[in-house]
Amino acid sequence: MEERYNSFAGWCRRTYGRHLYRIALDAGMTCPNRDGTLDSRGCAFCAGGSGDFAVSYTGAKLSHEDLKVSGAKGKEGDYIAYFQSYSNTYAEPERLRALYTAALCDPLFAGLSIATRPDCFSEEIYDLLAELKNTYKEKFIWIELGLQSANEESAVRMRRGYPLSVYENCMSRLHALQIPVITHMIIGLPQEDISDYLNTIHYLNETGISGIKIHLLHFLRGTDFGREYEEGHIRELSMEEYVQAVALCLAHLDPDTVIHRLTGDGSGEILLGPRWSRNKKQVLNAIRHEMKMKGYVQGCLYEQK
Repeated sequence: MEERYNSFAGWCRRTYGRHLYRIALDAGMTCPNRDGTLDSRGCAFCAGGSGDFAVSYTGAKLSHEDLKVSGAKGKEGDYIAYFQSYSNTYAEPERLRALYTAALCDPLFAGLSIATRPDCFSEEIYDLLAELKNTYKEKFIWIELGLQSANEESAVRMRRGYPLSVYENCMSRLHALQIPVITHMIIGLPQEDISDYLNTIHYLNETGISGIKIHLLHFLRGTDFGREYEEGHIRELSMEEYVQAVALCLAHLDPDTVIHRLTGDGSGEILLGPRWSRNKKQVLNAIRHEMKMKGYVQGCLYEQK
């Protein structure tokens, strides 16, 4: 099958000659949007920072048996320690040092991917990342940042808790350390349309991301957006609308950016909508078909400034 975008699977084959599997880890973190520092409600779309298959992680060495919950079937060195749950730089530097070092020393892992917020860094944490990157040169360290949108009004509406200037400063510091950044964006936020999605893509091109995760806005039970959805104040995107938006975003995205995700997973137990998103294979096939029909490949409409 002709690949019309720079997929993570393709990048793995070219870079490592094999596929790498993310293992979601729950290291018991929290978030300034939940612990009362900024708020206690979390972001308006967020039902919690843990994935359905996150492995509890304290720094103890993991076994293949521990990883079975993820469904991955790799060999030693085929896994990524994905610190996923909540904000994984939001802790004392020495605690982070112990967790990150334990994962980097574990032969199961090819490297780390650390999900966090750009307002959850300090000088000590930047120094720690630089030290670990220099010490464990045979392994990689990635940072995942949840920007979601470049629209400042949307940031307030979703209760993100920080302005673009904070994201830009964090990106500048991580670029200086030569640490790749994977940024998350959401398609389908209230009052956003295709012009907003493309504005976010252009912004990400300018700030120089290494990878991107594109998510559909899921309406989840227990969240603010979920309640607004149930009350009829927010509508869900149709699959056709989402597919068309993703295809156009990819056409405008820097062709070197690695696509780590094109649609999100919403837990079936709390997912209110869109229900069509549960069939991920169908959604991905529809995106590929849309790109083929439009003659799109990633970056074909990219304008470098």
